Amino acid sequence: MQRLRFVDVRGDRPQEVLCETVFDGLSAQPKRLPPRLFYDNHGSAIFEAITDLPEYYPTRTEQAILTDHADEIVTAVGGQITLIEFGSGSSRKTRVLIEAALARQETLEYVPIDISRNFLKESSEALLKEYPALTITALAGEYFAAADALPPADGPRLILFLGSNIGNLTHDEATDFLTRIRRSMKYQDRLLIGTDMVKDRSILEAAYNDAQGVTADFNCNVLERVNRELGGHFDLRQFRHHAPYDDAHQRIEMRLVSQVDQHVRVDDLDTEFGFHAGETIVTEWSQKYTRESFSALASSAGLEIVSAWTDERAWFTEYLLCPT
Repeated sequence: MQRLRFVDVRGDRPQEVLCETVFDGLSAQPKRLPPRLFYDNHGSAIFEAITDLPEYYPTRTEQAILTDHADEIVTAVGGQITLIEFGSGSSRKTRVLIEAALARQETLEYVPIDISRNFLKESSEALLKEYPALTITALAGEYFAAADALPPADGPRLILFLGSNIGNLTHDEATDFLTRIRRSMKYQDRLLIGTDMVKDRSILEAAYNDAQGVTADFNCNVLERVNRELGGHFDLRQFRHHAPYDDAHQRIEMRLVSQVDQHVRVDDLDTEFGFHAGETIVTEWSQKYTRESFSALASSAGLEIVSAWTDERAWFTEYLLCPT
């Protein structure tokens, strides 16, 4: 399609990077695999299923906030905007902002960014069929690489980081990432970030330990991906999904727990990794915020809150940020 431009910012050695990431993570103590490994094509599809689960409130709560305030958000940016989105996925929530922008301007340039190249291509093509006035520059790659490769625009850019994806980064990673975005921003650009708020642990733990086991499948897909792409020999029956809430750090910590003492070989790494019964692989942190903790994070990256929108239970908040 002529309205679609596809840019791969993953570099010329994605397989080597994958090997290094898995080797370093499984050699560390405690073991850790970064959440970006969830999102191959299969993992992205599982996550879309998670967003419809009754326990998983973040997607529908954020969707309601955006639906109620899309016009207000777009108007607050002003001008002929360009829309940029980190972690775009299916762009389901983004549609209300696309429609709000197209109600104010004749055409819209949308820049979705996602690590899953195939999923990004499919979702971009679907959007172009749905919105004839849309053009898309799709960036396939990780957040940090894409943050240094954002396309310029004549008018203001509204940069989106929805779904509380900021919470998947450590504090230092989040500060670094926001600082990179801040460096690319002009005075008229705005950054919209969705954050999950601190709340009762029973609500949080239910959201990441659903009764149907879909989140468990999503978590185990990390090991399936190592098996598929790196010749791993993980027996998924020997690992259990567990996602408790850590009160001290105000975050969900998603883990895969080894059920037995075992050794697992990964052929492409020519390495065997040992696990003892009860040992964990941390696959995701999901940070929960208060307004004060998020404001402090934004300030450390040279950003300040312009406006904020939340739901009636104050479970989720959208922050509109500008450069200081």
